[in-house]
Amino acid sequence: MKHKAGFVNIIGNPNVGKSTLMNAFVGERLSIITSKAQTTRHRILGIVNGDDFQILFSDTPGIIKPAYELQASMMNFVKSAFEDADILIYMVEIGEKELKDESFFNKIKNSKIPVLLLINKIDKSSQEEVEEKLQYWKEKVPNAEVFLISALENFNVENVFNRIIEILPESPPFYPKDQLTDKPERFFVNEAIREKILMHYKKEIPYAVEVDTEEFFESEKIIKIRSVIMVERETQKGIIIGHKGAALKRVGVEARKDLQKFFNKKIHLELYVKVNKNWRSDKRQLRRFGYND
Repeated sequence: MKHKAGFVNIIGNPNVGKSTLMNAFVGERLSIITSKAQTTRHRILGIVNGDDFQILFSDTPGIIKPAYELQASMMNFVKSAFEDADILIYMVEIGEKELKDESFFNKIKNSKIPVLLLINKIDKSSQEEVEEKLQYWKEKVPNAEVFLISALENFNVENVFNRIIEILPESPPFYPKDQLTDKPERFFVNEAIREKILMHYKKEIPYAVEVDTEEFFESEKIIKIRSVIMVERETQKGIIIGHKGAALKRVGVEARKDLQKFFNKKIHLELYVKVNKNWRSDKRQLRRFGYND
């Protein structure tokens, strides 16, 4: 039996539904999903295995013009997604017309590899607008196969998945067949906590936060975790903790529930908050948190 394998990398503007699609493909919540833009900061690999195929899906940060070092690092993850893709998924939502970075858009239009252009969130639009956008994108990116989908409603996702399998290159698997992702356990602890911060805090707070899991001890019945929430200023620390610690407690309780489902084990989670001034602009700090130069 011939075996197929390849990297299928998902790119697009912030908040178009890339993480929702990735999780729909993989069947696990590997990527944070919130209504806020720039939720995904890293390039996250989700591995889907069949008897004769292995698909390596890559969720990437939404394309923006970087304002500081963290965002520049996030855009480096997007650049790398162009370099090793066997199939490129360019995702747009029903109302948009272009990428926020023209150079990325030109790369898509001149791509030598298969491009699947997915028009997402069609459930939020009229039939007339859907048909208009379908024609628009076929003309705008003539080298792409265009699909209409709703990642949230799982509409037409299976057809896209089947098409990916058809055009995957022949190759042995890149990872063991029982592996789900390339990220370690601590990464998903950090992301679960960061997701709750994105959900419950406003303005700049979620974007000034990084989470570092310092301890992760797993025994047969329980996982004991100690994580530190980094902020840039003392005022942010006070907001994260909240009155008598209530806000931080809510983050901890909700993150623990999600982690218990993810790891299928009892979780003991300790959360602390520290000030780490200007970490978003410090290359040394960014390397420590897993971002590239």
